Amino acid sequence: MSFLDRCFRISERNSTVKTELIAGLTTFVTMAYIIFVQPTILSAGGMDFGAVLAATCISSALASIMMGLYANYPIALAPAMGENIFFTFSVIIAMGIPWPTALGIIFVSGVLFLLLTFFNVRELMINAIPMSLKSGIAVGIGLFIAFIGLVYGGVIVKDPGGGVVKLGDVKSLHVLLPLLGLLVIAILSYLRVKGAMIIGMAVVTTIALPFGIVQFQGVASAPPSIMPTFFKMDLAAALSPQYFPLILVFLFMTLFDTVGTVVGVTQQAGLMKEDGSVPKLRQILMTDATATVAGAALGTSTVVTYIESSAGVQEGGRTGLTAIVVGVLFALALFFEPLAKMLGGGFRPANSQLVFYPVIAPALIFVGAMLMRSVTRIDFSDLTESLPAFLVIIGMPLTYSIADGLAFGFISYPIIKLCTGRVKQVHWIMHAMCVIFILRYAFL
Repeated sequence: MSFLDRCFRISERNSTVKTELIAGLTTFVTMAYIIFVQPTILSAGGMDFGAVLAATCISSALASIMMGLYANYPIALAPAMGENIFFTFSVIIAMGIPWPTALGIIFVSGVLFLLLTFFNVRELMINAIPMSLKSGIAVGIGLFIAFIGLVYGGVIVKDPGGGVVKLGDVKSLHVLLPLLGLLVIAILSYLRVKGAMIIGMAVVTTIALPFGIVQFQGVASAPPSIMPTFFKMDLAAALSPQYFPLILVFLFMTLFDTVGTVVGVTQQAGLMKEDGSVPKLRQILMTDATATVAGAALGTSTVVTYIESSAGVQEGGRTGLTAIVVGVLFALALFFEPLAKMLGGGFRPANSQLVFYPVIAPALIFVGAMLMRSVTRIDFSDLTESLPAFLVIIGMPLTYSIADGLAFGFISYPIIKLCTGRVKQVHWIMHAMCVIFILRYAFL
C-alpha cells in the first residue's frame, strides 16, 4: 500500500487506495456499455463484431493504463460516442468509403494529434482558455452527462409529436429503477458512504434481474479474435487528397471533445491550479493522441478521454490508480464478456425502438448534478465573461455534443470582447480557435 501511495501520490491528493479502487470500478461500470455499443455500431459498416469488441477492450485497457502510469490522472479512455456514429453511418455507409480506408483516416488524424501535442499546440490551447469558460465547460459537461443519464434511463425520450424531447413513461419499471438508483446514491453520498454509486447501481441491477430488464448471461467466455481488424487500416488510400477534409473533421471533433473533457474532469477533481493550468497536461494529451493511433491499428474508431471518468472522480478518485483499475477491468472484460454485458448491455422494451441503460443512468445523473458546483466560479457581474460561459453550458446538452457546445463559447468570447473594447484580455489562441470554429461550420 505504501508503494502505491508513493507511486501515485495518493495521500498527497487526499485519497486512499481503497477509494481509488472503488472509483475505478465506478468509472468502468459507467463506461461498460461501450464494450457492446461500439461493435454494434461499427458492425453496421461491415466490420467484424467480435474483432471490434476485442479492439475496444484492448485499446481502452492500454490507453487507460497509460494514462494512470504516465500522467497519473483518474481519467479513463475508450472509443468516443459520436465519432463512432459519424465513422460508420456518414463515412462508411453514406460516403461509401471502405472501412479499412476509414480506419486509415482515423490513424492519420491520430498521428496529427501526436504532432500537435509534441509541439505543445494542444497544451497552449487549453491553457489559453479563460477561467470563466473553463468553469462553463465543467458545468456544461455536467448538464450534458445528466441529460445523457435521463435519456439512458428513459426519463426523457424523443418527442414524435414535434417537440425535441418529452417526459418518458414514468409508470414503467425500467424508468422508475433509475430514479430509485439516483435516490439511493444521493442518500448514501449524503451519509458519506464509500462506493455510493456502485451500491446504487447494484440495487438497480438486483431489482431489474427478475423482471428481465437486466439479463444474466453467464460469467466467463473465451475472448473473440481481433485478427479480422488488427492492422487492417489502408494508409495508402487514406492519404489520398480527397480524404484530407475527413482527416480534418476527425481532428477537430476529437480535439475539442478532449479539451472539454480534460478541463471538466480536472476541475471537478480539484487538480486544476488556481490560474487555470493543468499540471502534466502534456502527458494527458500525449496519452489521448497515442490512444487514437493505437485504436485505429487495433481496429476501432477514435479513442478519447471519457466524460464518464467524472463518476470515478465523484467517488473520490484523484490519481492514476483509478485509471489503471479501469484499464485492468477492460482487459478482464475480454474474458468476462457475459458479465460485462449484463451491466453495460441495454434494455429494449417491447414494441419500442429505443434502448435504455437503467443501471448506468442514475450514476450519470448524479455526477451531472455534482458538476454544477463549478458555476460559482463564473463572474456573472461581467457580461463579457458570463454570456460565453452560459452559451457553452446550454450548448453542450442541447447540441448533444461537447465540441459544438464549446463552439458557442469559443466563437462568442473573442467577438464580445472585441466589440466591447476589451480585446487585449483575449489570448491570441482564443482568436485563432474562434476562426477555426467558424471555418469548420462554413466549409467542413
